Amino acid sequence: MGEMRLEELSAKTIVAANSLSLRPGQEQFVTPTSYAMAEPELNPVTQWQRVVLDASDVVVGFILANFDPDAAREEFRCALWRINVAAQAQGLGVGTFAAHGLAEEARSRGFTRLTTIWERGEDGPEQFFLRIGFTVIGETQYGENIGALEL
Repeated sequence: MGEMRLEELSAKTIVAANSLSLRPGQEQFVTPTSYAMAEPELNPVTQWQRVVLDASDVVVGFILANFDPDAAREEFRCALWRINVAAQAQGLGVGTFAAHGLAEEARSRGFTRLTTIWERGEDGPEQFFLRIGFTVIGETQYGENIGALEL
């Protein structure tokens, strides 16, 4: 994909981030039930939102994380909450680039583990998460995988 960079979500990039098109069948995997249920607990102060821009300054990805060392549930303390990559940019390293940027940020904040939750399914993100180093460490009450990446 060439050069990419992470940039904080802003008024300039939010429309493009919200308009990222996914591949057919991926829509059902955007927000696992566990995250949808916990979303009201998210504090804007603890959120980390970035877009991935390509060399032409086009938004090709979005990543949302939560850094809250006091969160009641361990899997929400340092968590990858959402990662979306435009359909035409999937498979070109955008998601890996964003996840590595998040891992770097987490390390700089003193975290030693990054977690995420995903639903199983043919068009879901499981293979991506496993490929970049997450391992399954448990399951939610809704049957979703809880994955961890040791930092």
